[in-house]
Amino acid sequence: MKPDDDNGDLGRPDYRVYRSRRRILPRFGGRKLGPPSGGKPPRKRPSRRRQGLKGQSRRDLNDRRAGGEPIPPGRRGPSGRKILKWVIVGALGWALLSLLAFGVSAQIQALKLDGDARSALQGNPWLLPQAQNILVIGTDGRSPDTLEPGAAQEKRCYEEQASGSAPSSGCAGARADTLMVVRAGGGKFNKLSIPRDSYADIPGQGSQKINAAYAYGGAELQIETVSGFLGIPIDHVVILNFDGFEAFIDAIGGVAVEVPERLCADISGGEANGGWTIDLEKGENTLNGEDALAYARTRKPSPCPGTAPSAYSTGYDDLDRAAAQQSIMNGIKNRITSPLRLPYNFVKGPIIGWTAPQAFISDMGLIEMPQLALSSIFAGSPKPDVLVPSGPGPDGSLEISVEERQRAVAALQG
Repeated sequence: MKPDDDNGDLGRPDYRVYRSRRRILPRFGGRKLGPPSGGKPPRKRPSRRRQGLKGQSRRDLNDRRAGGEPIPPGRRGPSGRKILKWVIVGALGWALLSLLAFGVSAQIQALKLDGDARSALQGNPWLLPQAQNILVIGTDGRSPDTLEPGAAQEKRCYEEQASGSAPSSGCAGARADTLMVVRAGGGKFNKLSIPRDSYADIPGQGSQKINAAYAYGGAELQIETVSGFLGIPIDHVVILNFDGFEAFIDAIGGVAVEVPERLCADISGGEANGGWTIDLEKGENTLNGEDALAYARTRKPSPCPGTAPSAYSTGYDDLDRAAAQQSIMNGIKNRITSPLRLPYNFVKGPIIGWTAPQAFISDMGLIEMPQLALSSIFAGSPKPDVLVPSGPGPDGSLEISVEERQRAVAALQG
């Protein structure tokens, strides 16, 4: 062979270098071949970022290769997957905000509980894994701003009644209007109502109506009285606030309750005298906050217009009253957990979360209250229970036998 005069290489064979087309096999797992020996490696295709086409689809790139004009970035809208992702993120954030509002509001209310009442409790913060006894106290204390008869004399007196403190000098104590023990946690959410006129021994005050304990020594003495009366420890306490209770019921859009008989009543003198007046039909009624509170507090029905039978003619006592209160509690639970109410509750989640704890003062705060709410959801709706009197007691009270108390406690503990 002749030497190559152009490149000056001696003894080198004469040959041509060809570049093959892109192979298909490497895309499907085939072995990728390197460049021919002595040849230049194939030039890499510029990345999308270098081409200024970041975020464009494969179809846009193919259009560009075909000679078409590239679609400017931002011309196309966000994909459905991105929209779904941001919807999920937003929903989780909204739910977290609702839970945070609930926990912070509950913690603020927990700080208002009287210290002596807190010291009388025997519970721990972990409600979900372990069932505990919660005493629910609804007082007959009313703000001095209302026109209702029997309202507190001063603002400080009302605050004492609401926080569970024993009455101080110049303030009359408020009696407990509602007494209920809820056993919640560990898959349970059982309720036991105690008639407010039950005859019981009040430490330091002798035997009389059980609800007088709150007027003498606030929540601390009421806890000790109920604990001795039933023979069980009281782990937590909830003191209902009338004003907050109304606001909470209104925030969740009212509650649906089943009224066994038509019921008419004038509470605390009726609407004309600063109280409440209700007229509920037999069957399901949807009550706003004011009507729900009036229904829970009704003790003596009034005659209803017309000749149809009503609770006034058929009879109404403390057992019916306790059943009405438990019906409202079940109505609240159903309103919050019903799948049909989910859109409403989700949209108003932060408002409901902030308002709910303001209906009561309790030792349970940021840690315990969410667990109590979850316990009520997971445990279903057990049948309510009420202590049944064996007969009248002294001074208009109701006698509850030891056997009846033991039966009720066994049912409460499941």
